[in-house]
Amino acid sequence: MEALGRVLVIDDSEVIRHLITINLELEGFEVVTAVDGQDALDKIHDVQPDVITIDVKMPRLDGLDTVERLRADPRTAGLKIAMVTASAQEVDLQRGEIAGVDAYVTKPFDPESLVRTIRDLIARKAS
Repeated sequence: MEALGRVLVIDDSEVIRHLITINLELEGFEVVTAVDGQDALDKIHDVQPDVITIDVKMPRLDGLDTVERLRADPRTAGLKIAMVTASAQEVDLQRGEIAGVDAYVTKPFDPESLVRTIRDLIARKAS
């Protein structure tokens, strides 16, 4: 069976990466993980994901700075991005919007909501 899409999951928490991976793989997505923004930037061109999920607060390179770098690169500018964050503070949401985040999932996340968000982003990518 062909995967529904490839998702790059970026989070410094091994537990969160595992939870997101399990939920997406059970629904038929192919998942690749990265431990922070720098790891993601190092992998992104080899992985060629349809969607990424990204945490805000991470070491080395945080989520918002990573999104800004992805949007500045013509090769990744159109990538669909879901921010998965415990920090749903207004300032982070505004920075995310300015940076170009397509969707938000708040931790602790509902697995069905996460999967629905990823499906929606892949459908928007295809249209």
